[in-house]
Amino acid sequence: MITKIHGKLVGLTEEVATLSIPPMEYEVLIAEFTRRHLQAQREREIVLHTIHYLEGNVSTGGRLTPRLVGFLNTAERDFFELFCSVDGVGVKKALRAMTQPVQDTAVMIEQQDAKGLSKLPGIGPATAERIIAKLRRKMPKFALLVRRDVPQGAEEHVQSGVVEETFQALLALGHGEADARQLIEQALASGGKFKDTETLIQEIYKKQFAG
Repeated sequence: MITKIHGKLVGLTEEVATLSIPPMEYEVLIAEFTRRHLQAQREREIVLHTIHYLEGNVSTGGRLTPRLVGFLNTAERDFFELFCSVDGVGVKKALRAMTQPVQDTAVMIEQQDAKGLSKLPGIGPATAERIIAKLRRKMPKFALLVRRDVPQGAEEHVQSGVVEETFQALLALGHGEADARQLIEQALASGGKFKDTETLIQEIYKKQFAG
């Protein structure tokens, strides 16, 4: 299983990023949101977090073709895999639908915005309802992603875990989901480093008292 690929971006189309890793080049399927981010990275070294799958159906006489799908960070990859788990949403449909930041789509799912989801490419009203029914309770950690690139490496996992734990702690303290998400976003926007839930909660209430 290939979970990460590091190479020079030598080609970029609407659906494929081509990475040079001498003596080979790899084609990696990407979503529109990822493509826009990579436009300024041509001829530079990049890292994509990947999933590896086989495309095709041998039962109908076709052949299986190995494919890589690439993402800017592990949070996007995790979201994509959840998205694909919904009946009627395969890899290609999920890639077409990812035209905006993961956070925005996650918030729509969390808020049960079927109308907004159905406007995504390839996602109609019926599919939107299935997505909400299956994924709504799994969205908090994605809805809480701040509106910037998630750092790659170990810090990403630490912050992601801290954010999710803090969200659950705020719910236990009586905050609503939307309120808890807003408080966390405001604290993260300060640019501080939060090694654990306690320090993040302290920052949240410090801001509230200061306001």
